[in-house]
Amino acid sequence: MRTTRSTQGIDVADLGCLRKIVVVKLWKWEQENLPSVIHSIRTATAAGLSLVVARLFAFPEPYWAAIATLPVMQSTLGATLVISMQRVAATALGAFIGAIMATYFGGNVVVFAAAVFVIGLLCSALRIEKNAYRYASITLAIVALIPRSNPAWLVALYRFFEVSVGILVALALAGVWPEHQPESAKQSGE
Repeated sequence: MRTTRSTQGIDVADLGCLRKIVVVKLWKWEQENLPSVIHSIRTATAAGLSLVVARLFAFPEPYWAAIATLPVMQSTLGATLVISMQRVAATALGAFIGAIMATYFGGNVVVFAAAVFVIGLLCSALRIEKNAYRYASITLAIVALIPRSNPAWLVALYRFFEVSVGILVALALAGVWPEHQPESAKQSGE
């Protein structure tokens, strides 16, 4: 008969079993795991390429290109094309309003909140998704609220280019190296 100790309400025998399951999952590569591995390789390749391209252009904050790449790589090319173009437009909108805010109002909290509200209204009027509103607002915050020595217009312009490079590299890689969906995903989409 086996006895187990309980530590803070956790059955120690269950922990041993869980540890075995985790180790088996980590070290047992099966055909069904291959899409996840390939997806990780595609995403890492796209993020690395985005960073290299942004560095080649000598952008001051090239990491934004890599960061912008990551969400784009999470879907197939067809699913992300429209959303990606909306993100580019939203980044331009957020950078533009952020540059105006930073130039004339600095980090004023009331003006910042008002600018986020205005961006929401503009995104709604332009009929672009809430995801684009999120990107525009994030860009606004980065351009307007992070103190820098460069003029706000230059910061906004670089931010737009850095994000655009990341999105475009991800779209290009997704076009050249499309993600293949398993048969079960294809059938459920029909």
